[in-house]
Amino acid sequence: MSESISVVIRCFNEEEHIGRLLTGLLKQSQPPSQIVVVDSGSTDATLAIAARFPVEIHRIDPQQFSFGRSLNNGCRAASGDLIAIASAHVYPLYDSWLALLAAPFADPSLALAYGRQVADKTTAYSERQILRHWFPERSDPDQQHPFCNNANAMVRRTVWEQFQYDESLTGLEDLAWANQALQSGYRIAYVAEAPVVHIHHQSWAQIVNRYRREAVAHRRIMHDQRMGRIEAIRLATTNIASDYVHAAREGELLRNLLAIPRFRAAQFRGTYSGFAQHGEVSAALRRHFFYPLGIGRSRAPAEPPPSSGREILYEEVPLPGVGRRQ
Repeated sequence: MSESISVVIRCFNEEEHIGRLLTGLLKQSQPPSQIVVVDSGSTDATLAIAARFPVEIHRIDPQQFSFGRSLNNGCRAASGDLIAIASAHVYPLYDSWLALLAAPFADPSLALAYGRQVADKTTAYSERQILRHWFPERSDPDQQHPFCNNANAMVRRTVWEQFQYDESLTGLEDLAWANQALQSGYRIAYVAEAPVVHIHHQSWAQIVNRYRREAVAHRRIMHDQRMGRIEAIRLATTNIASDYVHAAREGELLRNLLAIPRFRAAQFRGTYSGFAQHGEVSAALRRHFFYPLGIGRSRAPAEPPPSSGREILYEEVPLPGVGRRQ
């Protein structure tokens, strides 16, 4: 008998995307026994859309929000043996998504599995390159490092009950949790065959903010991590050159000539600023990290692509590198 699955979805002003995720969940070959939506102050139609589906809605005060606290609230409400975690701005490409994420948990030593993420057709070129690098086409059933991502992941509830997500981190709560799981003797699996489309359209300021808060968290988790100004410039330059080479090979250089250095400059400006941050993060800065647009503004809409599974839920033109097996 297969283990029951609860799904926890964090959201804030996701009216453009959450309906597609919830629709995809109801079409799964191994459907969830429970869907928990944790909202952190949406002012658009997010909750009205979610209420049309069989979900449990939980709210968290924006002033009290952190990624870890939101997840802990959702996991606390979850009743399933396994807890799938998804951002509200992702959606599965296939009806086999949950079943494939759950499959590695046949091993009782497995604490976490996370799936592949691909970009939609309008995602910034450099963002696409990052997703290709972070989420390759080949699975790893016994990953030896703690990288993972809670936009598309699943954890064993009994392990979460042993150690919960760090609510004080400004980001990377997934990496911190996975690191603790590995150190406690549990295993991690990467499941490339369980992809979602991750819609991530952000302005310059939002990109800077994202990488800044993640660098603040990374430094705290890993303790000895540093990045100087020269190193940040070197990494930005190297990544710009790499993106240019790949974009040229794919016939996308001209349309991304300015967008590539803009994105990479924002990425490494934010990363450098985050590593340079010292002392405790103030409440005002935390609000800026979590709500850079201010409470009450929604994200931009988007469109998607595919990979491989049993039934295609969304017909799209495949992106390069999506759908091929190795």
